Amino acid sequence: MKSSASSEIGSFNARAQAFARIHAETSSAAFAANLHTQVETLIAGEVMFPVTVNDAQAGNAWVCSPHTTYGDYALEEAIRYAPRWLSPALNLLGRGSKAWLRSARIDRAVAINNWLLSTNLYPPLPSVPLTNLLQQALTRWPRHAIWLRSLNDLEHHDWLTECERLGFALIPSRQVYLFHDVARLAHERHNLKVDLKLAAKQPGRARNGDIVDADYPRIAELYERLYMDKYSRCNPHYNAQFMRQWHRAGLLEFDGYRDEAGRLLCIAGQFRQDHTLTTPIVGYDTALPQRMGLYRLLTACTFEHAIASGFGINFSAGAARFKRLRGGVPSIEYSAVYMRHLPRPTQRVLTVISALTRRAGVPIMRRFEL
Repeated sequence: MKSSASSEIGSFNARAQAFARIHAETSSAAFAANLHTQVETLIAGEVMFPVTVNDAQAGNAWVCSPHTTYGDYALEEAIRYAPRWLSPALNLLGRGSKAWLRSARIDRAVAINNWLLSTNLYPPLPSVPLTNLLQQALTRWPRHAIWLRSLNDLEHHDWLTECERLGFALIPSRQVYLFHDVARLAHERHNLKVDLKLAAKQPGRARNGDIVDADYPRIAELYERLYMDKYSRCNPHYNAQFMRQWHRAGLLEFDGYRDEAGRLLCIAGQFRQDHTLTTPIVGYDTALPQRMGLYRLLTACTFEHAIASGFGINFSAGAARFKRLRGGVPSIEYSAVYMRHLPRPTQRVLTVISALTRRAGVPIMRRFEL
């Protein structure tokens, strides 16, 4: 058992080192135009964590910016799901709330275990001396709030409990969908069975080893069509350089389909830690007919990998009904933020955000299955 845990930590550290080699000495904007952050590392016990350090850079992607997450992105989501007649009032309220967040310097933030992805995957808590990790962060960045993103209430109950014991405030962010025992789900869930059969007979499969240098600009284009053009400009604008460097370092494993001319129609980029897969990169040609089922093909690729490896999947947020039909279990995701050392105005704002999102945000997420 101990040897297995050591192996898992070794794998986690190897990925953290690969991440640091890519990002620590190169501007983050070289990989995504709206990623403005300084990348560093912290070591606690035997575990190395990537860390992002921010100081209120404007126009930042939500994966590094609490202001974007709880200001711009939250406003977008509110307008998307609220009745249309409420939009003017929400816009007015949003402008005021963003000014309020800015005045409290909410973006003076250090995020530990931040991989610049929508979903960060964590090592087992017993391997991490969390008190030591927090003290190191406070010593190095005494004027910043300390954040841990992507902690969900099913997989990270121990992390959340220990964070609260140490004085972190918990701020719900979204509802994610988790899949465990995927091989069983593949037998029990009709929709998943159909998707896997569709993927198996679809021609043009482009597996991880088939990706060549000429594909990276197309991968970035397909990702942008979905995540920026269809979803939100608050998402990171990953470019071809990001896709190339992460793929060559083994941080992303690509899988997708090509047309008869060899051009990529759709692509999924999987990131893995321990026994969990997530798919932070998904893209397809949104101009093509929906009946082609490109999104279904991509998710089937990830399900195939999970079945082959015995891993679970964190399929992040969005497409809630689609994921529930395939056996996804909803789980509220939190950020844990430590801010007891900060000025009172900043503490006050973060405390209010925590209270509002826990009392109102969580019921809304569950009600609308966000």
